[in-house]
Amino acid sequence: MIERKEILEIIDGYDLDNLCIAVLGSHSALEICRGAKDEDFKTLVICQRGREKTYEKYYRSRLKFGKKVGCVDDVIILDKFKDIVKNEVQKEIRDRNAVIVPHRSFCVYVGYDSIENNVKIPLFGNRFLLKIEERDVEKNQYYLLEKSGIPHPRIIRDPSEIDCLVMIKVSEEARSFERAFFIVSSREEYYKVSEELVRKGITTREKLEKAVIEEFIVGSPFNFNFFYSPLDDEIELLGIDLRRQTNIEGITRLPAPLQSELLKYLDIRNIEVGHIACTLRESLLERVFELAEKFVKTVREEYPPGVIGPFALQSIVTPGPPREEVFVYDVSVRVPGSPGTKFTPYSEYLWGHGLSVGRRIAMEIREAVRLGKLGELVT
Repeated sequence: MIERKEILEIIDGYDLDNLCIAVLGSHSALEICRGAKDEDFKTLVICQRGREKTYEKYYRSRLKFGKKVGCVDDVIILDKFKDIVKNEVQKEIRDRNAVIVPHRSFCVYVGYDSIENNVKIPLFGNRFLLKIEERDVEKNQYYLLEKSGIPHPRIIRDPSEIDCLVMIKVSEEARSFERAFFIVSSREEYYKVSEELVRKGITTREKLEKAVIEEFIVGSPFNFNFFYSPLDDEIELLGIDLRRQTNIEGITRLPAPLQSELLKYLDIRNIEVGHIACTLRESLLERVFELAEKFVKTVREEYPPGVIGPFALQSIVTPGPPREEVFVYDVSVRVPGSPGTKFTPYSEYLWGHGLSVGRRIAMEIREAVRLGKLGELVT
């Protein structure tokens, strides 16, 4: 395990006047780089060969009509993302005085074990907290939600105990970072659908054994994208969004009889492909902030130093009775991957202008450098 003192020694050797914000070339890289450039940081994108054009060509920093455009200053191209653990690659990144901002793709392609034990580069945030998103971790998100007293869908431990409409969250075979969600209402239906998914190669029996079965909550979905600042011990709501998913959205646009006909030969897929910015009724905001405060408090106790920077509570708002209730069904503890966040009004209410998650991270790092407290933001 990489100890924090090792990372602090690296930071001590950095030229903080030439600090660089680095990110893996996927997921939220452009959002992170744009935010870093807005706060006058250099940017570095670490790409996998064959996936570099977006960063190396289309959004590369350059002059256009006499103006500075783009947000990617430099690119490192690797054969595979996981090659970031190679000593020579890490040295090249550290030589640029870089701090890596982790996102979902970083977790998936590099892996939690490597992140915790092999990546000797300062990471913005708590690297030991990232793994809680996985269902097979002992103190995972469900443990933290339960300990925090945050309402969440009931977890059903075994298919034989299914007694209501449930959602099964199981990893795909081809892409382990995607979920092969399916919904059933009985034990018999579970085995029928799961066997069909295995037969088609969408998932495996081994992955089904690690799947989460949770009660299906009927309500309105909202992703609440927060930011916790260790510098002033405050929680900010940066914005709210909804997911765009394929192919379920296309299916739900059809009348019920056509849906039934279509599902005879088409499998429902819940693959996230985009987001929509949205807002919440103002009278519910206090309750949402209270959930975030409970989560931050519990994480500080269970995974010191706790939450650093962005985290999201993916939630369902139900009608009650007696009043609307907020159920948290998923948690992320890194950049949420929703660039539309800044187009909701919540960061503007606080800061006077809209802020992306990437810009807010860069602001935090800039202030930490000014105060001589960068070590409080990295692990």
